[in-house]
Amino acid sequence: MSNFFDTIDPTIFRSYVFWCSVLGLKMLVMSILTGRQRHAKKAFANPEDAPKGVKVVTNDPDVERVRRAHLNDLENILPFFVIAFLYMFTNPSVFVATNLFRAVAVARIVHTLVYAVFVIPQPARGLSWAVGYFSTGYMAVKTILAFL
Repeated sequence: MSNFFDTIDPTIFRSYVFWCSVLGLKMLVMSILTGRQRHAKKAFANPEDAPKGVKVVTNDPDVERVRRAHLNDLENILPFFVIAFLYMFTNPSVFVATNLFRAVAVARIVHTLVYAVFVIPQPARGLSWAVGYFSTGYMAVKTILAFL
């Protein structure tokens, strides 16, 4: 009896692990970016976080922009982790799988850069979101079809 994971191409698995690690690190950096923005704007959400005499501020637009970018990551990167993992069991080509993983990761990084770091008007954010979203959607559809 063969191992269930023997069906995954090792090159695809290495690519998946690498790009998931990049995205995991990216999401960790978002927490630091939020904290940096809070300190720079003196927009602390909790009284115990604020220095004496500084009011609690829960609606600073710059802090909220970073928080929305982070939330968007959670809405898009976490499904990618699961869907891309399952997609590896469909025996995709190394070229296609690796480039889909890469496209999602680069698109999510660009999304953060144009939304929360260097604010660039649309369609930059929408296009970067769409690349990641539709790449993940493609993998989901291919996985569903492979297991019908």
